[in-house]
Amino acid sequence: MIKTAVTIMALALSSGPLLAAGKSKEAKEVEFSFEGPFGKFDKAQLQRGFQVYNEVCSSCHAMELMYYRNLGEPGGPGFSEEAVKAIAAEYEVEDGPDNDGEMFFRPARASDHFVKPFPNKQAAMSAMGGAYPVDLSLITKARTGYHGTFKQLSEGVGGPEYVYSVLTGYQDAPADAAEGPDGKYYNPYFVAGPWISMAPPLMDDLIEYADGTPATTSQMAQDVAAFLAWSAEPKAGERKATGLRVMIFLIIFAILLYASYKRLWRNIDH
Repeated sequence: MIKTAVTIMALALSSGPLLAAGKSKEAKEVEFSFEGPFGKFDKAQLQRGFQVYNEVCSSCHAMELMYYRNLGEPGGPGFSEEAVKAIAAEYEVEDGPDNDGEMFFRPARASDHFVKPFPNKQAAMSAMGGAYPVDLSLITKARTGYHGTFKQLSEGVGGPEYVYSVLTGYQDAPADAAEGPDGKYYNPYFVAGPWISMAPPLMDDLIEYADGTPATTSQMAQDVAAFLAWSAEPKAGERKATGLRVMIFLIIFAILLYASYKRLWRNIDH
């Protein structure tokens, strides 16, 4: 009976992640500064990651949950107010109606959402040959890079690692692989894989980083994965700091409680 129960529990724990993993290869191991109980987002890396998104990814992928003002918030990329306004002003948004009842376009403001590359899903699919470029606002929470419950419990689900692996995982299809559809690219890390509609978006020196960091494919992939991890959980650093303070308080409280107990009962036989 006990053996049967253990078997059922093991199957229940493992079947979900295995099914979620589907045909994709487990994500590559990547060291991110924000992972772990004491991890923090690296401001410079987030700024580089935004640059990759802004100059490469935003031509196809929206981030509808993001506002330009988020780029200046503490714990994030930390752009100055002037820089945020300048970034937003590079785009135009529809506004109105004006006094004549007409809609008009104006430069985006810090209070506006990130401007979408396409007005709607149908327009996006038409431009992309039938494929829909997913919104990236929560992509690192929506994708699982690591397989198996126990690895996910110990190392997390691997969302940022999944993004990094897909961006750096394009390769020639193995000789024994089934022939892929026309216009598709072989990528064993793709969640619905191994054939993906998106062409390899990164190559060495595709952009020039503002801080002078060499723009290798690996560096750009890691930076944009970090930026997307922050956009999915912008308050993660705050929560970790709060959790640490709570733990310190509980430890001190436990010590004081024990000391009080010993003092109150020191002259009483137990």
